[in-house]
Amino acid sequence: MNPLHRNDPVRGVYPPSWYAASADIPPAPRPPLRGSLRADVAVVGAGYCGLWAARTLAKAGLRTVVLEAHRAGWGASGRNGGQVGTGYNKSQEWIEARLGEGPARALWDLAEEGKRQLRAFCEAEAPEARYRPGVAHGEYTPEEAADTRRNAEFLARRYGYDAIEVLDGPAFRALVKSPLYVAGQIDRGAGHVHPLRYALALARSAEAAGATIHEMTEVTRIEKGRPAILHSAEGRVQADHVILAGNGYLPDLEPAVAARVMPINSFIGATEPLGDRWTEVLAEDIAVADSKFVVNYYRFSEDRRFLFGGREAYTLGFPKDIGGPLVRRMRRLFPQLGGVRIETVWGGTLGITMTRLPLIMRVAPNILSGGGFSGHGVALSGITGRAMAEAVIGQAGRFETFSLLPTPRFPGGAAFRMPLLTLAMTWYGLRDRLGF
Repeated sequence: MNPLHRNDPVRGVYPPSWYAASADIPPAPRPPLRGSLRADVAVVGAGYCGLWAARTLAKAGLRTVVLEAHRAGWGASGRNGGQVGTGYNKSQEWIEARLGEGPARALWDLAEEGKRQLRAFCEAEAPEARYRPGVAHGEYTPEEAADTRRNAEFLARRYGYDAIEVLDGPAFRALVKSPLYVAGQIDRGAGHVHPLRYALALARSAEAAGATIHEMTEVTRIEKGRPAILHSAEGRVQADHVILAGNGYLPDLEPAVAARVMPINSFIGATEPLGDRWTEVLAEDIAVADSKFVVNYYRFSEDRRFLFGGREAYTLGFPKDIGGPLVRRMRRLFPQLGGVRIETVWGGTLGITMTRLPLIMRVAPNILSGGGFSGHGVALSGITGRAMAEAVIGQAGRFETFSLLPTPRFPGGAAFRMPLLTLAMTWYGLRDRLGF
């Protein structure tokens, strides 16, 4: 089933999340596309990636049209954990060993630029997104703690990145007050943000630069050529260039992308406001993730609700009970929250690749695609959108660097993604429970 409608049957309605309840959402959708348009560039998807691309293109004077099946920020960009992470979902040492020092350095610099870009935008145009520094990472075993220390030392030695402080058990448990972590780290160069407010501000900024956004406009087919023609239910766009930026919500419009990017679901619960009790969980206003494959990630909202997330679905559809598994995981980590209620739960779909590295590729001479951010998309998707826009303009350096990331096809391509997902998540979930 189309990921745009699989778990959200009502078109154009933001999920009932704490993010939606606390954001200033325009009351009515932007007008859908009707009739025919001519554009220099058509962008599919109004999340971080597509909106950064549109903003960059419009600032350069190109006629830019964004086609969004629902609302700006409706997908993963408005539902995620809000963590602005450092680097990629593979260690920099892993990347350097496979690509060499020069390409690895260029990729690191791009990831760092993605964080700077987000921070600067929030400071200048989206203070309501409340960017805050600090992301901690908790480890469950001495072996994981040793890996964390080695990685931090590698980044400091090879890349001059000294924002990570490695903490032993007592020091980390004083910061993140779970009895289950044996050690961890705090990355002061990473941070967290209100994801939907950030996305909505990006949409306003792209429009102010001259881009046109058509919401409630699902692209159903793309005719390749010069120009390419994008079809929707009530209209079409002829465009010299196309940027595909739907990530996990991208329908199978392009087989080469579908064979390499798999949709996977993640879920978040928001508790009742805890007031001063939030300091029973965290010593600082930071975000946290941990080393489980079925990862736990969490932070506090501005009104001190505990936003606790993780991936529990082994199928492409949402489970009937989202809150139950989240509550059980939350209480295992933090027994002090035993009587705390989760008031709202929501889910969303992200895109992952075989290597858990982003897929940035040219699928036709005038069609570019970016996605598969694998849980690191808050910063990486924005700089990817900018890189694709620059490639359209004729400055392809960043795009070519991102294209170096290894992202092979899933065995069997798109047809076998779902059974592979079920097998992998079941296996790694079992490993997590057994403590391997």
